[in-house]
Amino acid sequence: MPGLADLYNVPVRTGDEPVAEGATLRDFWRWMGSDLVTNTMRGTFAEFLVALAVGTAGGVREEWASHDVEPEGGVKIEVKTSAYLQYWSQEALSTPTFDIAPKRAWDPDTGRYSGEQKRWSDVYVFCLHHHQDKLTLEPLDLSQWTFFVLSTARLDAERREQKSIGLGGLQELGAEQVSFEGIAEAVREAARPPRNQRVS
Repeated sequence: MPGLADLYNVPVRTGDEPVAEGATLRDFWRWMGSDLVTNTMRGTFAEFLVALAVGTAGGVREEWASHDVEPEGGVKIEVKTSAYLQYWSQEALSTPTFDIAPKRAWDPDTGRYSGEQKRWSDVYVFCLHHHQDKLTLEPLDLSQWTFFVLSTARLDAERREQKSIGLGGLQELGAEQVSFEGIAEAVREAARPPRNQRVS
């Protein structure tokens, strides 16, 4: 049986679509997605921020892709998030860590995972919600975010088998720290081959 992706073109919805009397799809979005502090929604929101920064947020998020964002030009971007503050009660701030474990990719054409475990992107964007006061926490305030951009090639060369990384590790590897406005240029720079591999 062919996969759903072969038969169903996901429409870009507006939110005005009716669901039941007096309710629209926008009501579902509000119900489902208003809490941007939980780990799941924070991660999805960070993917949207990166897609927005590189100019590819006009489409529809692909749940099972081997990477999270792919702007025009074909650079594959993996987005990871972490934060000091969590939804639950905390005795102390969390120590930010990011998942960098090599993984098998899901192939929707075959309905199976690949046999190979690796990092499938060209570039990683690590999104840190760095704000540390729960009373003024606001994920929509982009000044509360810091972004670190690093090539996957560098990560593979220095941390091939490592499954997670902290801020110190990112600094050791020379990840570029940027604001939201600097993501696109940092991604372009990280995707370039090393100087000794460039064709003159």
